[in-house]
Amino acid sequence: MSAIRLRGATSGTTDVVAAAIAGDGVLALPSGTGTLATTAFVDAAVAAGGKVLQVVTATHATEVSTTSTSFVTSNLTATITPSSATSKILVLCTTNTDLSSSTAAGFIAIFRGTVAGTNIIEGTIYNSAGRLVAIQSLSILDSPNTTSAQTYTLGQKVNSGVTLSTSYANSLSTIILMEVGA
Repeated sequence: MSAIRLRGATSGTTDVVAAAIAGDGVLALPSGTGTLATTAFVDAAVAAGGKVLQVVTATHATEVSTTSTSFVTSNLTATITPSSATSKILVLCTTNTDLSSSTAAGFIAIFRGTVAGTNIIEGTIYNSAGRLVAIQSLSILDSPNTTSAQTYTLGQKVNSGVTLSTSYANSLSTIILMEVGA
């Protein structure tokens, strides 16, 4: 197999060859010496962006049902304190839902703060054929622009005359918050 030759900006070359995998599945990396990705070759300001700086996770495993047409809490919440005002917060949320009847709609949303706070993403659960039990997920990259603690809450509501349950049958719901460096 041939190699790829990389030429330095001012001098020198580096050959990149494919790694060999033995019949037993063991990966044998090519041998060699040299310096890779030192501060002399990497702009620290560029390299800092996009890194996950911290992760916070929370779970909830008690069913919460509502017939409210206004958002109420699902009791799934987590708090993160960004280390920089330019950081983004990646919010990932998953819950098992039950919508009680057909031709009905339920809604789940992630709020910055409580369910009286800022609705940053909303999903609709629509049922056209009897009872609907399904796993629902929401995700968003939020920009709170602060170093103050930020709480994220999963809210739920329905249209008139139906019931929506999250953490259905006491299943585990999760919310994961990741601070991403800008």
